[in-house]
Amino acid sequence: MHHNRIQQLLELIKEEPDDPFLHYAIGLEYLAEKNFQQAQQSFEKCLSLDSQYIPAYYQLGILLYNLNHKDKSLNYLKKGLEIAKNKKQLKDIAEFQSTITNIENDLL
Repeated sequence: MHHNRIQQLLELIKEEPDDPFLHYAIGLEYLAEKNFQQAQQSFEKCLSLDSQYIPAYYQLGILLYNLNHKDKSLNYLKKGLEIAKNKKQLKDIAEFQSTITNIENDLL
């Protein structure tokens, strides 16, 4: 199922290569397939196209933590938190703060 969605998203990316949402969406699909390298590349591409794309910071932070890159994970999560604060996204702020605290205490 995921593979079909990935193919559809790849076709859309050919038409709209600079759409950050498409890169984020394909990252989620790769994540669901446990294709972590492709997921990471997709989230990073999303952020290179839109450095304010809050969900990509969160997904990338969690992914990197799960790949045992704690420091890199915290960097992305703290950057996402900073952007969420600037945009006054209260739900995102709470989620980032909770996740950062858990990672710092290695509770995830």
